[in-house]
Formats: sequence, structure tokens, C-alpha cells
Amino acid sequence: MTDIWIMRIGHRPQRDKRVTTHVALSSRALGAKGIYVDTEDRKLEENVKSVCERFGGDFEIRTGVKWKNVVKDFDGVVVHLTMYGQRLDEALPKLPSDGRMLVIVGAEKVPPEVYERSDHNISVGNQPHSEIAALSIFLYEVTQGDSLYADRDGKLTVIPNERGKTVVEISK
Repeated sequence: MTDIWIMRIGHRPQRDKRVTTHVALSSRALGAKGIYVDTEDRKLEENVKSVCERFGGDFEIRTGVKWKNVVKDFDGVVVHLTMYGQRLDEALPKLPSDGRMLVIVGAEKVPPEVYERSDHNISVGNQPHSEIAALSIFLYEVTQGDSLYADRDGKLTVIPNERGKTVVEISK
């Protein structure tokens, strides 16, 4: 299994707080190990850590990191999700099935250097849509959805059912 990290570039706390939170939570749910965010945002960190404390898992979040340093120092394959990249279905066979992968997701227009520094520029469709959707589809394809119903040893767990909401508190 690939060790997947997310790099969020261009996060604007006042404008993007919900979107970046959803990028982080989708990443967590779909098997990523953690997320780097280029802008410091302690509230975002608190929110994501709170979910991890309640629902379990070892997902990490670090804000205020310089994306250039993360990309330069990353030991693995760097993937940039962009509407202008190679089709996902054509790119998937070229991606490693194990090792480390950094997935770059922009909040605003990313610098041209991101395209140049990435090993793969991949598109999930060729129409404008949400980076949350693109990341989720990408992670689902890469991980084959293995993490969606994984037990993360949390204090709370959701029991899927056709009707209603069932959240169970796990006593330890």
C-alpha cells in the first residue's frame, strides 16, 4: 500500500476554511497518512485533530509549511491534481502501488513551478469542479477504497444503515 500525503497550496483561512477542512477529512477517510497546508491555521489543525481524537486513526496535519520545501524534501512520487493534466485512467498504471506519494491540491491558481516539480500532473475529468471531488476520486482509485470502512480504533464509530444515524461510543 502506498504511503500517501497531501499538500494543500494556497489555503486562505477566511475563505477556504470549510473547503480545506473537507480536503483534510476526505484525505483521512480515504487512507492518506496526513496533510500539509502552506498557510498556518491553528483552528483548522484543532478541527481535524478533534475528528481524529473522536473517530481514531493516526492522520497528521501540519500547517504553515513551505510547499517548496515539502516537495523538494519528499522521498517519493509527487502528483499534482489539475484539470489540465493527463487523464486519471491513463496515469493510474504509471503510479507506484507501494512507496510514498505526495498529492498536491491547490486552493487557488498554483504557481507554474508546481507543474514542473511534479512527477505527474493528473486530471480527474476535464470540466471545472471541486478539488475535494477530484482528490476523493483520485484517492479512491489509488487505494481501491480500502480505508472507507476501516476500524480506526476511535472513541466513536458510525454503524452504516439504510435509515437513521447510528453512532456508537466505544468503551475502552
